[in-house]
Amino acid sequence: MSETASTPQGTDVIRAGAQQAFKNHLDHLSAGRIAEWVDLFTEDGVLEFPYAPKDFPASPSGKEGLFEYMKNFPEHFRVEFTDLHFHETVDPSLVIAEFKSKGVALSTGRPYNQTYISVVETRDGKISRYVDFWNPMVGMEALGDSTADMVTAFSND
Repeated sequence: MSETASTPQGTDVIRAGAQQAFKNHLDHLSAGRIAEWVDLFTEDGVLEFPYAPKDFPASPSGKEGLFEYMKNFPEHFRVEFTDLHFHETVDPSLVIAEFKSKGVALSTGRPYNQTYISVVETRDGKISRYVDFWNPMVGMEALGDSTADMVTAFSND
């Protein structure tokens, strides 16, 4: 996390930039614009999944790693993100957000309706660390009821 701005106006600018980066993340991901999504991250940015199932990539990092991890997302899911709520933080560069997705797994036609809590650190308006708290069971059920189906959807092959 970056240092907190010393003036209220500076704090507001940093907070607005951090929240806009998060909103852009949702917009780019739902539109399948993965290259633009990757550009929202710092060069050393990391995406962490504390509840990742076995064999699922738990922390892709760096722009190349993030692209390789997420490049197939538009081929597997169509989602719309809703009910975005930001929680106020002391550090304006930190975003804590709750939101939902309504969507479908394209290979099965099954619903992908997820609830998320995300903790996102930003630096200079870019995402440096994104910790994604989501239920992997929802993804597995949408893609075919197995961990292997979900891991395959996010494989580098």
